[in-house]
Amino acid sequence: MAEKEGNGEDGAVAEIEKKIIEVFKAFDNEGSNSVDARDIGAIVRTLGCFLTEAELNELLAKVNVQVEDEEEPGGYIHLEKFLPVMTKVLLDRSYRPIPEDVLLHAFEVLDENKCGYITKEDLVKYLTEEGEPFTEEEMENMLSVALDPETNTVRYRNYISKLVVDET
Repeated sequence: MAEKEGNGEDGAVAEIEKKIIEVFKAFDNEGSNSVDARDIGAIVRTLGCFLTEAELNELLAKVNVQVEDEEEPGGYIHLEKFLPVMTKVLLDRSYRPIPEDVLLHAFEVLDENKCGYITKEDLVKYLTEEGEPFTEEEMENMLSVALDPETNTVRYRNYISKLVVDET
């Protein structure tokens, strides 16, 4: 839990920033506090925001406006530039988050045996062969956050708790 110094809003901001940083770092493969701009959509969606490609491009434009005069490596977004923009997005609820019950239902549909988890193999199959398929890189990034390394499964209730931003 966040320490509640000052008013409750400060604690809420700290919790949101903590969640953003945690997800961002999962996509920061080199530990450089920067990610490929192509990963921003996956990061935003991992944070529970449902947005269209057009809205994603608008969000990228907001972040890029901030890095325009900087000497950032081409195509990379630094955490320091992304954090305030994404914090504002989540605080303003700019994009409708996917409700926890909808996410849970989606995973339960995939969990044919109703055992509370999905194997890595099944999840990869569903997300790379059905609907709009994940790329290999998107799949690796998701699994880095979702996969329980001891069991090689996705315990989806635990994973959903990492995805959902508290709406209170």
